[in-house]
Amino acid sequence: MTDECLAELHRMAALGRLLAGVVHEVSTPAASILSNNQVLINSLEKLDAAFGESPDAPGVARAKKIVGAIKPLAAIDRIACERIAAIVRSMKTVARAGDPELCKVDLNENIESALKLTQAEFRGRIEVETEFGVLPAVDCHPHLINQVFLNLLMNASQAIDGRGKIRVSTRFDGEGVVISIADTGHGINDEDKAKVLNRGFTTKPAGVGTGIGLSIVKQIVTEGHGGTIGFESEVGKGTTFHIRIPVEQKRKGA
Repeated sequence: MTDECLAELHRMAALGRLLAGVVHEVSTPAASILSNNQVLINSLEKLDAAFGESPDAPGVARAKKIVGAIKPLAAIDRIACERIAAIVRSMKTVARAGDPELCKVDLNENIESALKLTQAEFRGRIEVETEFGVLPAVDCHPHLINQVFLNLLMNASQAIDGRGKIRVSTRFDGEGVVISIADTGHGINDEDKAKVLNRGFTTKPAGVGTGIGLSIVKQIVTEGHGGTIGFESEVGKGTTFHIRIPVEQKRKGA
């Protein structure tokens, strides 16, 4: 592994640890807001019920109208709070194990978390289909594998102009887990196919993407985990990337 690749992998590990710290700082206030929102909703329900017991009392009609206006706003806030909580949970999974040691991981869970984090990029224009197989726990460096998933999903979304579809599937082949990520994007030209996984190759403008190239993705999968990566593509129809990660990794001292 080159010094440049090693430095990039260390940078991603550091970002994973930074993300874990951000998650820790965000999760407590988010949980507090969610708890307070539930108290607010419960209080509004009690007020509404109390007004119903004395409908003709002075000011009740006006107060009931105010409560009626606040209740849907509180409900919307609840949905927003739950969305934040879901993102925080996803970030916990993505940031999990900034530690360089190998961990046993449910890759289906990690892919689901990556999909949640990319929803803002998809902005409702991309339909996502998943077909997850029953998988054994896989030995891997989660912070690096999560970067692979995020990169491939972002690449897939950016390959689609307008509306389209991304399909993610997983399966166990007896010794490894195969993850396939397919898009209905513009596809890869024949002259570019041999260069896609090469260092420095990109068709994207500066500032677009996750910041890690497909060459680093290849490095993480092949050298970092003893896996394989490949793809098939047809111009105008889309691209499917396949990565395979062995279930067992050789551990230090083994």
